[in-house]
Order: sequence, then structure tokens, then C-alpha cells
Amino acid sequence: MADLCWVKKSFHSSARGPQLKLTLQSTPKHCGHQGATKVIYSLHGLKTFKCDECGKQFAKKGGLTRHLLIHSGVKNFKCDECGKLFVCKSNLTRHLLIHSGVRNFRCDECGKLFARKSNLSQHLLIHSGVKNFRCDECGKLFPQKSDLTRHLLIHSGVKNFKCDKCGKLFAQKYGLTQHLLIHSEVKNFKCDECGKLFAQKHGLTQHLLIHSEVKNFKCDECGKRFAQKHGLTQHLLIHSEVKNFKCDECGKQFAHKSILFQHLLTHSGVKNFKCDECGKLFVCKSNLTRHLLIHSGLKKFRCDECGKLFARKSNLSQHLLIHSGVKNFRCDECGKLFPQKSDLTRHLLIHSGVKNFKCDECGKLFAQKSDLTKHLLIHSGVKNFKCDKCGKLFAQKYGLTQHLLIHSEVKNFKCDECGKQFGKRSSLTRHLLNHCGGKSF
Repeated sequence: MADLCWVKKSFHSSARGPQLKLTLQSTPKHCGHQGATKVIYSLHGLKTFKCDECGKQFAKKGGLTRHLLIHSGVKNFKCDECGKLFVCKSNLTRHLLIHSGVRNFRCDECGKLFARKSNLSQHLLIHSGVKNFRCDECGKLFPQKSDLTRHLLIHSGVKNFKCDKCGKLFAQKYGLTQHLLIHSEVKNFKCDECGKLFAQKHGLTQHLLIHSEVKNFKCDECGKRFAQKHGLTQHLLIHSEVKNFKCDECGKQFAHKSILFQHLLTHSGVKNFKCDECGKLFVCKSNLTRHLLIHSGLKKFRCDECGKLFARKSNLSQHLLIHSGVKNFRCDECGKLFPQKSDLTRHLLIHSGVKNFKCDECGKLFAQKSDLTKHLLIHSGVKNFKCDKCGKLFAQKYGLTQHLLIHSEVKNFKCDECGKQFGKRSSLTRHLLNHCGGKSF
């Protein structure tokens, strides 16, 4: 190489000893020493071999030749482990390192290990915070071009990867791979806060936002905040009034597919989640979790109208309907109106004549468990409700409310026999016994 007319050579010292440094003085076409061309081009990063398909350039003809195999679509080298195909043997060789389990390249930032140095180099871009690849569709930035390429599949609308278990489609094979972990029932990622298990690390990461109490995603419609963007997106379907998921059993429609699935458990009659405090059974774990707030004694949600406290915000929201005076749920049997559907449902038990809740003290039967619970206060001897008018004590608030009618002088219950009026229906009922000779009817 001493007689190359277009290369100036010099020496410099390094830890490895004297190194030859070549400096390009003119273009290679001015020199006929073709044997050294590849060496010079490689040293100086010059790329003269261009792909006519995509425009990518290479320093060596061999690099271009291998690259052209990508455009040909021919993949003759197959991995015996997973069946993946490759255009050249060198790619297959590098890929086999993944299956070997040997990971010699460690990230100093997070400790993650990699089978190939190139994978580590790409991974380090994440820690650098540099994201130079932007999606023209949504503006999202990525540290690697390959990440952007995969992301673009989402906007294309093409989903070629189908789950054999549930039929769900994915734009990327990686998405399908991660999804399959759900069906495998293998959950290796555990939350240290509540013990909940997840099939995917991403699921755990998203779940941890709940415990952080950081809720950066706000609904513009109602002001409700969410820890995850996905939560907000799902919530917005409620305001859209679009309910595309219908129950074939009762015809009820839902905005989310997940809510429909939970609802279907109601029809199955299967309740596998039991409360250790009171024995009540639930169809899903989330319902049990919400129920446990009642036993915790924590009541953070206060009614501004009457000061009553609630363990759950949903309970407060339902309670506020009472103060609104709006009663849209009517009983077809007696015409009585209720502010909530749940109130009507409980009321209908009275007309059914079914009384499955029995008092062990006196044997009295009740249609609702809540009525039995209130009744038991009578046997407890505890009377916390006092009349300000006469000082009489009552075990139940309802008893006090009925008693106050006596002092109010409002008498809406009239005896058809003698015209006498009463403040309470029960008083009229007792009075009617006098007209029938003391015999009950």
C-alpha cells in the first residue's frame, strides 16, 4: 500500500501499539489500485454500493448482495427451535443465540441481559431518552426506527395475527405473543402492594399506577380522573351512549365488552368469591373488593345534603338521587315510586310473598335481609334514636320517623267505620280490631 498515490499514511500510538492511519487524498477513481479499494472505503465509511429498491447504501458489494435477499422475499434458513425463517445464514446464527440462553451483554443502567451486543446497543437508546423517529400519523416518538416501523402497523389497520383461543386480532406478532400469556394462566408478575398477579410485566406496570394515587387522565365530561389512559378511554364510552355489547339473556346493553362479560356471570348463578366477614357471595373479585370497603369502616364520601357518609363513591351517587326527588322506577303492583332500580327490586320481594330471612329470636320472617338486620336491633335492647318531643327511645330510625307523625298532628289514615283519623297506618290497623270485637283479620 506504500505506492498508493491517493493515500497518505502516518502512524500514531495507542494502547494496542503503533496504528496505521490512512487519509484519503483524492477519490478512488483517480487510482488504479483496486485491491485496496475495499479497505479504504471501510476505513473511511464511504458507501458506493446502492440498493435500487430502497436506496440504502453499502461500503462493500457483499453487503449489498446480502441485503438484496431481503427484497427477494426468499428465506431459506429456518430455525429448528421456533420455525422462524431468515434470508441468510448469518442472521440465523445470530438468532440462535436467543435460544441458547446465553446472555453476556448487560445493561449498566437497569441490569437487563442480552444475547447480542446489537440488542444491547438498541436497548441503550431507551435510557438515553433520545427519540428521533416520529410517527406522522399521531406524533408519537420512538428511540429506534424498528419501533416506529412496528408502530405504523397499528395505523395501517391490518391485523394478520389471530389468537386461536379467543379470535382477537393483532397488528404485530409481539402483541399476539404477549396476549397469549393471558390464556396460559401463568402469572409471574406480582404486585407488592395488594398481591395481585399479572401475566405481563406491562400489566403490572399499569396496575402500579393505581397504588401511586397519581391520576393524570381527566374526563372532560364529568371530571373523573384515571391513573391510566386506557381507563379514561374505556370510561369515555359511557358518555358516548354507544352500547354495542348486548346480553342475549336479558337484552341489556353495555358500552364495554368487559362489563358484558362480568354481567353474564350474573346469569350463570355462579358466585365463587366469598366475603370472610359476612359470608356474602359475589360473581367477580372486583365486586368483592368493593364490598370489603363496607367492612373496613372507612367512609370517605360525604353527602353535602344530609352529612351521611359512604364507603364508596357509587353509593353516594345513588344516595343523592333521594335528595333530587326524582323517582323514575315504578312498581307495577302498587304504583309506588323509587329513585333507584335497586330499591324497586328489593320492594318487589314484598309482593312476591317470599320471606326467606327468619329471626332466630322470635321467628318472624322477612323478605329482605336488610329488614331482618333492622329488626334484630329490637332484640338487642339498644335504642339510639330519641324523640325530641317526648323523649321516647327507638331501636330503629324508621320507628322514630313513624312516631314523629303522632306529634305532627298530620293524620292521613281514616277509619271508615267511625271516621276517627290516625297518623300511622299501624295505629289504624289496631283500632280496626275494636270494630271487629278484638279479632284480628
